[in-house]
Amino acid sequence: MANNPNQENKINIEIDEKIAEGQYSNLAIINHSHSEFVVDFVNIMPGNPKSKVKSRIVLTPQHAKRLAQALMDNIRKFENAHGEIKDYEQPPIPLNFGPTGQA
Repeated sequence: MANNPNQENKINIEIDEKIAEGQYSNLAIINHSHSEFVVDFVNIMPGNPKSKVKSRIVLTPQHAKRLAQALMDNIRKFENAHGEIKDYEQPPIPLNFGPTGQA
């Protein structure tokens, strides 16, 4: 039985139920060093001056760039199907909390 070359390039990715539920975020804080990008996802609630980071993703610069390109590609596809995403102006959120990103 010959090996199918397409099977060798497939990756089996699994997701557990807790992760599959997702985590809502309406703010992303991005820091970087020379070797990595750190993206903190936060859920800020109106009238509540305090919040916690809900998820942190650490990426290499190469993966950060690929993520940005993939997001832009998906935004273009979404807008082609559903129309332009409006960027409503929001009051600035002071981001002077916590340490600055260093690796």
